[in-house]
Amino acid sequence: MQTLPSLAEMERARARRDASYDGIFFIAVRTTGIFCRPSCPARSPLPENIEYFPSAREAVFAGYRPCKRCRPLETNGKPPEWIQNLLRTVESNPTARYSDAYLRSIDIEPSRARRFFMKNYGMTFQAYCRGRRLGRSFEQIRRGDDLDDVALGHGYESHSGFREAFAKTFGTTPGKTGDAGCVVTSWIESPFGPLLAAAKPEGICLLEFTDRRRLEHQFMRLRKYFKCAIVPGENKHIEQLRKELSEYFEGTRTSFTLKLIFPGSPFEEKVWNELLKIPYGATTSYEAIAKKLGSPKSSRAVGRANGFNRISIVIPCHRVINKNGALGGYGGGLWRKKLLLSLEQNRKLP
Repeated sequence: MQTLPSLAEMERARARRDASYDGIFFIAVRTTGIFCRPSCPARSPLPENIEYFPSAREAVFAGYRPCKRCRPLETNGKPPEWIQNLLRTVESNPTARYSDAYLRSIDIEPSRARRFFMKNYGMTFQAYCRGRRLGRSFEQIRRGDDLDDVALGHGYESHSGFREAFAKTFGTTPGKTGDAGCVVTSWIESPFGPLLAAAKPEGICLLEFTDRRRLEHQFMRLRKYFKCAIVPGENKHIEQLRKELSEYFEGTRTSFTLKLIFPGSPFEEKVWNELLKIPYGATTSYEAIAKKLGSPKSSRAVGRANGFNRISIVIPCHRVINKNGALGGYGGGLWRKKLLLSLEQNRKLP
């Protein structure tokens, strides 16, 4: 479960209206029933009337409504500027070691970086950097680069140290990577909020909004099915996904050409394959899918399989609604489901 910063840290951020904490926690006001971002320009409430939440979802479930000034449910899909700068630094030199002392030298509290990366990537900042180094070395070894060059080029003073770190992450030694393939993950911006994508060498295996509560469970299922490490990185499938999603949100793409890999139970896989058949701009019901599968009484099971879909948007679970026309459920939030359907029906963003 995502933990909040310390009370003192949140109070300081609230007093400064510090936008770098937006998304790290939310402020709810008991007397008004409204919740806000830490950077909200509205007049500060009395401390005794404030309640803090680690996510907008939890604030909504507690009965609070979003502020109309700071619009905490809306996002441009970008991480805070301080995180963007940190990511650019790591990408510019992924072999470097970024210690807590280094973070403090650029005015970033290590605990803040750790919380952000845990919330949005499911790992600490140090684990992200370690995975980025080893992920790069994994690709070099697969290309046939010399092991000495790879080990020393990624900051390891000995083969044994490199082998130990490599095996701990990938579950295999560097010399046996020919038959292995890790899952790489990357952040993708979207008009409806940031997405976390994951891919194997064979294709895309995950696409989820970063604030979805089931995200950690989905990663557990990926580890179960693929039995390999999950590390930050890029591959050709994620690059293609980023391009096709951009075209989708612009209203110029109505179908995806991506290679997908989505292992599940036999029933889940049948449901997910039926979802892929729903045309752009159309909707169907859980009951209709159950009938197509030859099991008309399994609409609830269809709903559960729909909820466990790991590749949002591309496998369009948002196109499934109740037979009475109501939207039904959606793991990414009903507001997103409504906007996605509006985008597809009007060929433009709402």
